[in-house]
Amino acid sequence: MKRTTRRPARTEPWHPYAWQTQSLLLAYPDDQFPSRLALTHKVATALPGAVAEPLLCFTSHAERTSGADLAAAYVATFDHRKRCCPYLTYYAHGDTRKRGIALLRLKQTYAASGRRLTDDELPDHLAVVLEFAATDPAAGHRLLTEHRAGLELLRLALHDDNSPWAALLDSVSATLPALAGDEHEAVARLAAEGPPEEQVGLAPYTPPQFMPDPAGGPR
Repeated sequence: MKRTTRRPARTEPWHPYAWQTQSLLLAYPDDQFPSRLALTHKVATALPGAVAEPLLCFTSHAERTSGADLAAAYVATFDHRKRCCPYLTYYAHGDTRKRGIALLRLKQTYAASGRRLTDDELPDHLAVVLEFAATDPAAGHRLLTEHRAGLELLRLALHDDNSPWAALLDSVSATLPALAGDEHEAVARLAAEGPPEEQVGLAPYTPPQFMPDPAGGPR
């Protein structure tokens, strides 16, 4: 496999604003969601067009959609479709022991920056990773680029489903370097083979409700 040397993570002053906004919009659309949409309009004016335009595309859709319908679509997309899993380590490690180790390392990275997760948060949920990136841009940029192949596969899956959340993944991708040669290969492999399938070793790290259900049920 061809290897491409990755450049050191480079962050821009606007990155934290973009990642925080993307994080808020990728969370479950609860009663506070309208205020997040209003904030997006304010933040978008300070972002590059490639980052801002997909955000505004999503907010336009969300503002035309009732809260109940948007919440139902969110659950149908992220909770019931394994291919649209928002947990980034799943793409690299599947339901294997290695995923448990990857989750632990993420928690350690957050702790080193003073970030403590609540009991109902998993460290590899894209919204959580983006929120961390907004507070520690260099470390967050590094985490996002490490999971670049999984992010791209999620983006493509959302586009295949004509999901409004695909625009948010377009916005996230626009904050990161273009896919390198080896990452294109990783995306192709994941699309063809899927994540590893070993089903043991995650109990200490991953509560069952947060795991993608092979039958397509709730996490």
